[in-house]
Amino acid sequence: MGVRENLSDVLERIDAAARRSGRKGSDIALVAVTKTVEPALMLEAAEAGAKIFGENRVREAEEKKAMRWPDGASWHMIGHLQRNKAKTAAGIFDMIQSVDSVELARHIDRHAGAIGKTMPVLLEINMGSEESKTGFPPDGAFGAADEIAAFKNIKVEGLMAIPPYCENPEDARPYFRRLAGLRKEFEKRGHHFRELSMGMSHDFEAAIEEGATIVRVGTAIFGGRHQR
Repeated sequence: MGVRENLSDVLERIDAAARRSGRKGSDIALVAVTKTVEPALMLEAAEAGAKIFGENRVREAEEKKAMRWPDGASWHMIGHLQRNKAKTAAGIFDMIQSVDSVELARHIDRHAGAIGKTMPVLLEINMGSEESKTGFPPDGAFGAADEIAAFKNIKVEGLMAIPPYCENPEDARPYFRRLAGLRKEFEKRGHHFRELSMGMSHDFEAAIEEGATIVRVGTAIFGGRHQR
């Protein structure tokens, strides 16, 4: 199938999973993950209804966003963001999903303020405590959230996680459930987070069933990794 057909299939699966969780498909935001994806394929997805593009690299996103896109296109940073790229990122993205330290948040806050912008962000949680991944430890993010909440030019809207890869999507479910539980713990501490960004091409249905409000899907839309 092509991009249009793949996107339609993903949206149908999102709708079905949302209904199983007592919600509607429209309650779930789909981020089309476009790392190394050619703009022509991205445009095809946009014309078929994709609204949000998720990029891992600031430079690549900058190049792509400079092209012509349908009205309403939105750009999310979903990869690790280096502090020295925070200034550029603040100007490019509509949301930064991968805030993994207070210091990074401080840089984003400063650069967003310089351009009169309030940046929506998510706190990245390292659910599997994997050394190869960035993110706050599950039990160590509460103090960081308190600090970041005091910044004037950042709005923390929720949590994001990339759990350890599991061949069977059911094996990822406990991580999704734990992130949803963590959001409840934040609520008890006065942080009312609306968003849970979790679930990718191979497990987004399980993530939705466990409470995801944002899913990040690339391969299921665009096929295998495209080298640029």
